[in-house]
Amino acid sequence: MKNTKLLLMATAVATLGLASCTQDEPAEAHKGRAIDFRAALNTRAAETTNANLEDINVAAFLGDQLFFPVMQYSKGSDGFFTTTGDEYYWPGDNSQLSFYAYAPANPGGTVTIDNTAKTLTGFTPAASLADQVDFVTANATGTKSANEASGVPLTFNHQLAQIEIRAKSDNTVYTFSISGVRIGQPVSVADFNFDKSEWTLGTDKAIYTDVYTTPKTLTADAVSVMGEGGNAMILPQQLTAWDPSGDASNAAKGAYLSVKLNVTTRETGVQVYPFPSNGNCQWAAIPIDTNWQPGKKYIYTLDLSHGAGYVDPNDPVPGNPVLGGPIKFTVDVVDWIDTPVNLPMTTK
Repeated sequence: MKNTKLLLMATAVATLGLASCTQDEPAEAHKGRAIDFRAALNTRAAETTNANLEDINVAAFLGDQLFFPVMQYSKGSDGFFTTTGDEYYWPGDNSQLSFYAYAPANPGGTVTIDNTAKTLTGFTPAASLADQVDFVTANATGTKSANEASGVPLTFNHQLAQIEIRAKSDNTVYTFSISGVRIGQPVSVADFNFDKSEWTLGTDKAIYTDVYTTPKTLTADAVSVMGEGGNAMILPQQLTAWDPSGDASNAAKGAYLSVKLNVTTRETGVQVYPFPSNGNCQWAAIPIDTNWQPGKKYIYTLDLSHGAGYVDPNDPVPGNPVLGGPIKFTVDVVDWIDTPVNLPMTTK
């Protein structure tokens, strides 16, 4: 899995004021470029890219003191990210500046980057998978002599784990159709430290869901069963798996993946799942215990060729297998019983 890096180049030129003692007119000020940023990205479509990255937020420190607060920089036609607010320039004495940058502007939770803290508190991914977004951060330092001409490189790192669910089936007896995905019971709230690039997880958990109206019928070739909103962006963490047999209703809130499933027989079109009394579609789940790490994309391929998991813990009869084992028979042939029949061969 790639750990995609985002390169932002910041260039700045200190203001040079030219004054004259013999003229009453103010001298013309010759300025270089204000501190600005330039992006160069190489990421997948579901992630932050050059094409969709329009705004970043940056704060700067001079030593331990805030040099400028969090400011929004927007991409211009020349590729540079500039601010429409007050412009800041390099200190003329070559003092080192420290930069903290992140995107998007409102990742969820509360961002504090000032003299008191450098944190994102109460972060939680959007409840709907379709509304979840990437979250990237970067830290860097720079000085006038080292970076005024060449720029300050900001290497952005993805701070969430990206999740994609795919599915396939080469079963020739059943037709499997999927119309939604669910990621069940990961930790959903955490705080982020911009200095350490670390998460501190909370205890709250959530179920993330995305459903769609046009079902995806499975074939032997694996296809994404995510909705139009794309892949999930979820907090990095070590998962503890759901136990379908020992805790079918999932009181312990173990982790699982689930798909909204319809199963019919190919030849006759008889609905096999959901069970007849439960409508046209019902969730089918499988436990997971992956250690999700930041900046990694996890692709789960669900193979329904020889089974379809367990009834989701939030549905009727949770924990039951969606499909049992193959239908088989025991055969007992009854012994022949002799029944004598006497038939006279006499004629009249």
